[in-house]
Amino acid sequence: MILLELFSVAGIISLVTLILLEIVLGIDNIIFIAILVNYLPMHEQKQARMIGLTLAMIFRIILLFGISYLVGMVQPVFYIGSLGISFRDMILFGGGVFLMYKTVKEIIHKLSTNHHDEPAHARKMTVTQAIIQITVIDIVFSFDSILTAVGLSRDLPVMITAVVVSMIVMLRFAPAVGTMINRFPTIKILALSFLVGIGLLLVLEALHIHVEKSYIYVAMLFSLIVELLNIRWRNISAKN
Repeated sequence: MILLELFSVAGIISLVTLILLEIVLGIDNIIFIAILVNYLPMHEQKQARMIGLTLAMIFRIILLFGISYLVGMVQPVFYIGSLGISFRDMILFGGGVFLMYKTVKEIIHKLSTNHHDEPAHARKMTVTQAIIQITVIDIVFSFDSILTAVGLSRDLPVMITAVVVSMIVMLRFAPAVGTMINRFPTIKILALSFLVGIGLLLVLEALHIHVEKSYIYVAMLFSLIVELLNIRWRNISAKN
């Protein structure tokens, strides 16, 4: 019965839609992981990336099995004036502040350090430290991702399949994203700026100020295209 629902026309449409949604919502997660694992030795980066994205998948599936509990987490537990604060709001606020702190700190470090004078992972980090930080951000991004998915479908097998497939796709392309970010310093600054914007959106969402994420994604895509054109132009100019 479950398989019939999953492979029905409605189920396939929901599945494809959710997979694309999960991949788009996972872009910020991939960028954060790509930047963070750069502080690990090369032979440990794949392990940290694999564990980080696997934890994200497991946590999303756990949340899907606890949808009724998750819905309850959006109910206010206390009020600040007329603003009702729920557990979800506290998680989003804390995660947004943490994300902005980490990325702003990284931007300041990049601007005050000549990247030619510093090895890629001069500020060393252990795999455990990387996994803990990845897990913290995974939890925050998981709430955002699953609540959006629940709004599109209530079919648990479809949602779980979408999460698993999207994570496999992200795991496949995460190394390429990391390579590109670390190869071009200007793209890394652009990626960090994107994460600052995502962190700010999380804080605003926690304060019940809704801003469409699509604005950030479109701005990021436009800026990336412009920067890629600049890189291409610089390469052509260098050859001439």
